[in-house]
Amino acid sequence: MAVAFAAARSARLALALLAFSLAAGARADDAPQPQPAATPSDQKPGAAGGGRGSTAGPPAAAEQHRLPPDSTTKQTLALPGRTLDFTAIAGSIRLFDDKGEPQADIATTAYQLDGADARSRPVTFVFNGGPGASSAWLQLGNLGPWRLPINAEAVTSSAPPDLMPNAETWLDFTDLVFIDPVGTGYSRFVATGEDVRKRFFSIDGDVNAIALTIRRWLEKFDRLPSPKFVAGESYGGIRGPKIVHELQKEQGVGVKGLILISPVLDFREYSGSSLLQYVASLPTMAAVARQTKGAVTRADMADVERYARGDFLGDLVKGPADPEATLRLADRVAALTGIDQAVSRRLDGRFEISEFRREFDRRNGKVTGRYDASVSGFDPHPDSSYYHFGDPSGDPLVAPLTSAAVDLTTRKLNWRPDGSYQLLNSAVGKAWDFGRGNTPAESISQLRQILALDPKLKLLVAHGLFDLATPYFGSKILLDQLPAYASPERVKLVVYPGGHMFYSRDASRQAFRAEAEALMK
Repeated sequence: MAVAFAAARSARLALALLAFSLAAGARADDAPQPQPAATPSDQKPGAAGGGRGSTAGPPAAAEQHRLPPDSTTKQTLALPGRTLDFTAIAGSIRLFDDKGEPQADIATTAYQLDGADARSRPVTFVFNGGPGASSAWLQLGNLGPWRLPINAEAVTSSAPPDLMPNAETWLDFTDLVFIDPVGTGYSRFVATGEDVRKRFFSIDGDVNAIALTIRRWLEKFDRLPSPKFVAGESYGGIRGPKIVHELQKEQGVGVKGLILISPVLDFREYSGSSLLQYVASLPTMAAVARQTKGAVTRADMADVERYARGDFLGDLVKGPADPEATLRLADRVAALTGIDQAVSRRLDGRFEISEFRREFDRRNGKVTGRYDASVSGFDPHPDSSYYHFGDPSGDPLVAPLTSAAVDLTTRKLNWRPDGSYQLLNSAVGKAWDFGRGNTPAESISQLRQILALDPKLKLLVAHGLFDLATPYFGSKILLDQLPAYASPERVKLVVYPGGHMFYSRDASRQAFRAEAEALMK
């Protein structure tokens, strides 16, 4: 799942530590630093971030925490117009440090179509974001063999966790491997001590661990010759380009395509004094207002996009020092969003996400969702001067998704780890180290590098029109800055009705599946 709980949390953490937005990412001109999370004993140790100071538990402790052996089951899925026979493998990859000491068990769930030629059959590695989110959101909401309806307009916390065959599964055209980073799903540390946790709960350590898991899985199941794709959601937009770069440069694994779903690519544009945060979110805010009067597509937002990157940005730059520009801006924003003109003028037309969510329907005591601002819920403290509300478009999904993931793993896939399944682990987000100095995390640097390194690599970026967690126009602005070698034939942005999990809507999920299939063919 996205960045929802972690974006706000990491922003608060970094503000407290650095008095500046979010914590740091790689400098734009940096190559990946030699500080990955873990290196298996049979891989070169040069990339390891130091066994020195990391404390691995004794073998007995490591075995005590070990995940159970892989479980392989044969499955048949009856879908409209076809039947899929496939092999499901629920299990784990153990990661070691450069001394050969076990560090963590990374849980994976793989689906491989029976009867296909493994050498030519694509395999796609899938992860979510957070940091602290398991891969269940994409597996059970979007592209796995079974799907849980997660339309936020209809789902409640007490909804039954009943999985159904997923007619839009990607298994028709690619094998699927879902990865749960350590601390999510059933993945866990087997080493003790703070040093190992600090490595895994960091930008570079996390990237290395996931890239290493991909490499080890390919070797374990003899799939290195297969065409390989990577897909990530939300904070997966930071992970994805960095993981592909790590695979290309350090792990010796080529990737044919990268798919980013509701990604954040650069935290610098969503924080601090950056004016682009208002430019990025304005088209989404206007789309939320327009959808109350009828169906809206991205094409309907062309006028707002032009205004956002034109006169709106120009008036923002002039600032309150130009009263006429500020008044003009505030009144136009009020007209586009439907928010009271007096409120817009008080805020100079600069709505932070939380302010918009509260003011949009405040007259009815409701707040909008952050994941999907077209979904609203009651404000539990409508008279408070401070924000005390959750996310009506995301919070109700946690209980049914957790129950469905546990039921699928233990009953249908017959894999029964001990311990609790972590759909969203807030402890991971709280412990996350975003990095270096005062430069917020970004992956545009690695995106440029991977596209330049492999002229055949393709990128598909998908967003939901009503997503305030990672507004689509923010990605549009960044993708437009890529060099000419990132041509439209290689880099594509698609925007669908819906929110952060736009795939919860049938039409959007179907259209996105068609784009992914076209990319892989």
